[in-house]
Amino acid sequence: MTDTTHDAYAGTSETTAGPVFTVTGQDWDTVDASAVDGDRIVVNMGPQHPSTHGVLRLILEIDGETVKDARPGIGYLHTGIEKNMEYRTWTQGVTFCTRMDYVAPFSNEAAYVAAVERLLGVEGDVPERARTIRVLMLELNRISSHLVCIATGGMELGALTVMTCGFRDRELILDLFEAISGLRMNHAYLRPGGVAQDLPDGVVEQLRDTVALLRKRLPEYAALCNANPIFKGRLKGVGHLELDGCLALGLTGPVLRATGYDWDLRRTQPYWGYDTYDFDVVTWDEPDAYGRFRVRLEEMWQSLRIVEQAIDRLEDTAGAPVMVDDPKIAWPARLSVGSDGQGNSAEHIRHIMGESMEALIHHFKLVTEGFRVPPGQAYAAIEAPRGEIGCHAVSDGGTRPYRVHFRDPSFVNLQGTSIMSEGGMLSDVIVAIASIDPVMGGVDR
Repeated sequence: MTDTTHDAYAGTSETTAGPVFTVTGQDWDTVDASAVDGDRIVVNMGPQHPSTHGVLRLILEIDGETVKDARPGIGYLHTGIEKNMEYRTWTQGVTFCTRMDYVAPFSNEAAYVAAVERLLGVEGDVPERARTIRVLMLELNRISSHLVCIATGGMELGALTVMTCGFRDRELILDLFEAISGLRMNHAYLRPGGVAQDLPDGVVEQLRDTVALLRKRLPEYAALCNANPIFKGRLKGVGHLELDGCLALGLTGPVLRATGYDWDLRRTQPYWGYDTYDFDVVTWDEPDAYGRFRVRLEEMWQSLRIVEQAIDRLEDTAGAPVMVDDPKIAWPARLSVGSDGQGNSAEHIRHIMGESMEALIHHFKLVTEGFRVPPGQAYAAIEAPRGEIGCHAVSDGGTRPYRVHFRDPSFVNLQGTSIMSEGGMLSDVIVAIASIDPVMGGVDR
């Protein structure tokens, strides 16, 4: 069955929109295309297409196999996260924003927590051990996020071995996340003032073993892809975007650094002690899909360097506090996981339930009502795997955010879709999108 209508959203680069054919079965030869003028047609790629990195709709005007116009259509995964945060406490807001970019949840939490701490005026009071744990989790998450990008990008090109290797190694990092925070994804582990709880016993050894294993496995990606003529033939020269285009559109992350520009907030605007870690900002001199792949590949090695330094610091600060020393923000007893791996520890329960009536009252108020944040607004940004993620938080002096808005790198970088795709082949659209590495949870937050 076919239906011919006019769709304003499917308009081409011409001044008038052509007829739209909705095909719901049978063969394409049943479509009466006599009303179509010229050789150009408009097709929808997505929002259900498996190679568009989630629910992304691409409206493509094609002439044969050549893309003449490309526009992204978003909003199919919208969850209203930013609005929902206005109806929860400042601490509960972490459980919402962690679900935006679900491939890099710690980056979402980090930007939000940094903005709240700026409003509270406790940026300089966060304990050193808490900052080190944050850096550790962020860099492990950078590796796992790049692994997903390389794995799914390889899968979309038909390189299934790259996909299986990528998800195999990502599991190692998710095991660490589960051991430390209790969850593989959507952790809500970073909290205003510090982190939810200290590292459990034995996790430092697990961290060192995982780093050693990753150092053995990461060379596989270079061996499979770097000089592979088929891989290079599909990526080199595809999705080309120079530095001036990136700056004009506000693109950041590996897309920007592949142009040779070493913009990385960990170096240019350091936070949480990043200026005390030894690592290199990775750049490349080919602003195309291949250059972005090489940037991500090398960034995983640099993140391993940071993780190893963070592990050494954590060994030196064992037993130190992981939450700001402020009874108006922190729990009244040191929170830790119980011996069964679930719930609060017996020591935590004993203190707030059996040793201190004041601690019980304070705990009840903090959990049910939350702490108050002075009126004002603050913006904080960190370097996420996909680029700069920023959080603009506004407080009216209450226990809930008045407004929270995120600058998500997937949303901003998706602007490059058109210029990267137009003039190329239809098959190259997939490569260009994969090189941007958008996550639609962050786009449609």
